Amino acid sequence: MSAKIPTPGPASLEFELQKFDPDRLHIAMVVPPYFDIPPKAYGGVEAVVADLVDALADRGHQVTLLGAGENGTKGRFVPLWDRIQADRLGDPFPEVLHALKVRRALERLAVTDGLDLVHDHTFAGPLNMPVYRELGLPTVVTVHGPVNGDPYDYYSELGEDTHLVAISDRQRELAPDLNWIGRVHNALRVDDWPYQPEKEDYALFLGRFTEDKAPHLALEAAHAADIPLVLAGKCAEPPELRYFDSAVKPLLTERDHMFGMADAAAKRTLLAGARALLFPVRWEEPFGMVMIEAMVCGTPVVALRGGAVAEVIIDGVTGRICDDPSELATAIKEVQTYDPLAMRNHVITHFGADTLGRGYEEMYRRVVQIGRSRRIGRNSAAHAWPANAAHQPLPAPTRAAGTGPGRTSGAKAGRSVGTTPARPTGPAPSWMSTATCLPTIPVAEAVVDVNHRTGRGSAGHPTGSAPFDESGIMPDAGAREEGSE
Repeated sequence: MSAKIPTPGPASLEFELQKFDPDRLHIAMVVPPYFDIPPKAYGGVEAVVADLVDALADRGHQVTLLGAGENGTKGRFVPLWDRIQADRLGDPFPEVLHALKVRRALERLAVTDGLDLVHDHTFAGPLNMPVYRELGLPTVVTVHGPVNGDPYDYYSELGEDTHLVAISDRQRELAPDLNWIGRVHNALRVDDWPYQPEKEDYALFLGRFTEDKAPHLALEAAHAADIPLVLAGKCAEPPELRYFDSAVKPLLTERDHMFGMADAAAKRTLLAGARALLFPVRWEEPFGMVMIEAMVCGTPVVALRGGAVAEVIIDGVTGRICDDPSELATAIKEVQTYDPLAMRNHVITHFGADTLGRGYEEMYRRVVQIGRSRRIGRNSAAHAWPANAAHQPLPAPTRAAGTGPGRTSGAKAGRSVGTTPARPTGPAPSWMSTATCLPTIPVAEAVVDVNHRTGRGSAGHPTGSAPFDESGIMPDAGAREEGSE
């Protein structure tokens, strides 16, 4: 269907609605400019988007992907940069410039190709909403990060035309008054991941080296459980390096191994061979993609309760959820008796890529229908003004500046992430024959960071930079019914 909008009027809108086919949408998928799609290593958002694009294509939709780097998906790719901007991750300029590039590209595509909606996975991209509205394009925004503090203020001010999708129930609970259209859990293509029931003698930490991810707690737990720990992930930016030197390096022993950043193949090997993935998060993790990546390999997850952890893990079946770091060591020993196949089946049932496709397909249908209903209402009103309409006073604005849909009088909802429990601080695996520990830290790459409710190596340096329904969606609890990652 074309997004070229004729002069508004009841007849043209009726014709447009007749042309709309909800089973064959043309979706403009916007991703950040930092990594290939799918990423070769680090890039949680890009990994999820790659799986989503393929799932939508398999379901008969047309997807035009706007980003940078190389495209490995079934979607049509529109590269907006000469190369990926990984070396500028954290710099605000590429983010803002990317939003401008996307705006110009979508203005052209709306005229030449026709579009039904925009699905944006970037942070600055939703600021283009006024342009998309003029083009008649509904906008879906997946919130891949936190929703407290400054992000809450940002999402509050985007307005009712920007439809937010949460990646976990917990993320949505932290800011219930934002303009959520629904929730769709992250997912993966199961066939892309190995299943290995026989494990090797190590536990694994796979993530960024930050206090929130707490690899120092993983080290303490592994030592207490008398199991070697492999640490893989991103440690390249100044805050990560400072944290490593102060909290991680002093705890390393000769049994621990700093793998560095793992590419896609190495990550799969590490996850499949580990006796357990340690996930001792100390923040409101919006989802935690690495948990389903471990479970699909038949590897249990030992985690601290926080964020979406309880939505992803079935406690006592696919892993253990602990309330205090002192419980982690015992949990590491216990999960080694769990059934690896039950873990993989859990992912197949609740976090397979098809659930991702079905979930977002439902989100798209909702926002397209909402958009068309609003336009019919606006244009019907425009054609029904009385003859003396020019003399009628303009209606008062319905909302003052600075009072977005997420605002309430008094304290702002979503400001706090909630209370968190106090958290004090054999044979060589097959991969060790080729893994090396380098004394320097290359440029960044890390673990992917992107649900079912139930209750340095010897050198001493890092080497690397509610219940489900069948669709995977949480139904709306009111007039409107969303995350890295």
